[in-house]
Amino acid sequence: IMRHYIDGFVLPIPRIYLDEYKEVAKKVAEIWKEYGALAYFEFIGDDMTLEGTRSFIEAVVAKEDEEIVFGWVVFPSKEVRDLANKKVPTDPRMTELVGPLTNPEKLIFDASRMVYGGFKPLVQLNE
Repeated sequence: IMRHYIDGFVLPIPRIYLDEYKEVAKKVAEIWKEYGALAYFEFIGDDMTLEGTRSFIEAVVAKEDEEIVFGWVVFPSKEVRDLANKKVPTDPRMTELVGPLTNPEKLIFDASRMVYGGFKPLVQLNE
């Protein structure tokens, strides 16, 4: 049985910058894969409420003009993930790609509003 490890994240992105964010995310995904990720996914919120539960919209305090992005990165192990998490942020391409997204005058990506965590397997039914 393969025992993957994933990093999961949820974040709001201003709707007007979604295409720009998507182009950067595609390049960022390739960098993660170079550092050992097996797969990289980002999805846009569509059906975001279920009665009796707290929504991602509430969790990230999304504004009316924002979309919710839900993503996860799959690694072969926690060790590979830990090493990637040390190396990816220091890769010069990341500064070049993510820097413009975090410009205070045109804030596309606000890390302080992102929900994030690393996850080990509990149930895997895809094998």
